[in-house]
Amino acid sequence: MSTLYGEFAATGHRKVRCAVSLTDRELVVQRLGSVPARRNRVALSLEDCVGCRAYREGDKADPAAYLTAYFYPLKRRWVGSGLSRQRVEQCFRLAAFQEPRANLEEAQKWACAVRERSNRCEHLRDGVLLSELSHPCRMLLLVNPQSGKGHALTLYNNHVQRMLNEAGVQHTLIITERQNHARELVREADLSQWDALVIMSGDGLLFEVINGLLDRSDWEDAILTPLGILPCGSGNALAASIHHYAGASLVSSEELLVSCGFLLCKGVVSRMDLVSVHLSSGTRLFSFLSLAWGFVADVDIESEKYRHFGAARFTLGMLVRLASLRLYKGKLAYLPATGDRNSVGSRLTNNHSTLLRLSMRESPVQNSFHNSCNSNNSLKARRIECSWSSNKAQTSRSDSMLPRLGEPLPGSWVVVPEEDFVLVLAMYQSHLAEDLLAAPDATLDEGIIHLFYVKAGISHAALLRLFLAMEKGAHVPSSCAHLVHTKVLALRMEPYSPKGIITVDGEVVEYGPVQAEVHRGLARLISA
Repeated sequence: MSTLYGEFAATGHRKVRCAVSLTDRELVVQRLGSVPARRNRVALSLEDCVGCRAYREGDKADPAAYLTAYFYPLKRRWVGSGLSRQRVEQCFRLAAFQEPRANLEEAQKWACAVRERSNRCEHLRDGVLLSELSHPCRMLLLVNPQSGKGHALTLYNNHVQRMLNEAGVQHTLIITERQNHARELVREADLSQWDALVIMSGDGLLFEVINGLLDRSDWEDAILTPLGILPCGSGNALAASIHHYAGASLVSSEELLVSCGFLLCKGVVSRMDLVSVHLSSGTRLFSFLSLAWGFVADVDIESEKYRHFGAARFTLGMLVRLASLRLYKGKLAYLPATGDRNSVGSRLTNNHSTLLRLSMRESPVQNSFHNSCNSNNSLKARRIECSWSSNKAQTSRSDSMLPRLGEPLPGSWVVVPEEDFVLVLAMYQSHLAEDLLAAPDATLDEGIIHLFYVKAGISHAALLRLFLAMEKGAHVPSSCAHLVHTKVLALRMEPYSPKGIITVDGEVVEYGPVQAEVHRGLARLISA
């Protein structure tokens, strides 16, 4: 594409003239008549641009038109800090012609060129054309006002609404009112109205949406609806993972929200693995993040009482649980992700549509586990208790490559002898929380479950060091003899301890034998 060049006035300073050049990759602004010239030159990458608009202001006597471009480049807030996305607005006054229409047409030509070139920069990466959302895009934005510290609507008003408007994204806001409200909405919604479903909450609301989509009779098409995540919960694991996949440095809180908002506005769509989790009652759930038993699950649920501390709730919960460490007896087995991935992995990943089709067509099965949470009295446990009462995604034995729970495992599986475990954790994203890089080399679409387990015998101090190392992902290469990490395609856990907590994506499920298998690239996610 050719370079566009123009000389415009800076908005608010009509005597300041700027030479503006638009290349294939940059918007370059040079203030004219200033010395030294290099200090007054700004080059903004179009990869950081979310939108551009042309408009006229209300003064009919003024023939000028205006051009405003919106950028979110990575910058340091202060010396020594990490890089985070910070808003930069470039606004120019165009008054080269006497006729207002001519000035507006010139501004529109520039705005269109900026948008087209910024989209082209993002959608061609290493010569590969990436999938993208349509322009203009229509999003359904589901907001949980109670998530995290309860500031979701404030964050929407302060950041998200403006970013979406700058990007020209049309969106409809729905505030969820109760547990499973989002699941019910997406199960019945006319998805043809939307190009994407966006969740502004913690990870729990996305869990509802994914399972709601897979409840539908048209689930094969519904699950291909692009999903977006805007973090305002206390964990925000998927949002932190997306930020990590973009190659950016660690951020948290509102900086993480802006990072994910930027990626949402860019609208690049990636495939995302899902894991189907089979419970002993026959229920099948679909998970995008993790399956946990033991220490991690205990901390997640028991720290609910500290929710008002935000992400710090997990640190506080971990210290409390370390003071009274529990052991869990049980058996663990897994199908290693080794050997010929095309022959072994394809059975559990690439043919997921065949594997799941029959199960989706079954009638809902009523399942209840009012006693499954044992003596745990956390709010999350009580809220989740009835959330699986109806689920079309039930297990049909003819469609699964897993044997029945209780049946012998094939010889290709590895069986860990009966052990006392401190924790068992299966991860399929990089982060377990904003500040916990649990699986550093995980990606969105690799068809792999990262299985971690810690055996009995580890000291309190060693376990604390392990989680401190996890903040930077340094726990994997550590020399901790009690930690095992392996990559698997499927797994089975059989608790023998009479009481305990098992979580899927941070949500309590019935306690008992459970097994899981990965389905590669089943869902779609707006990401880096």
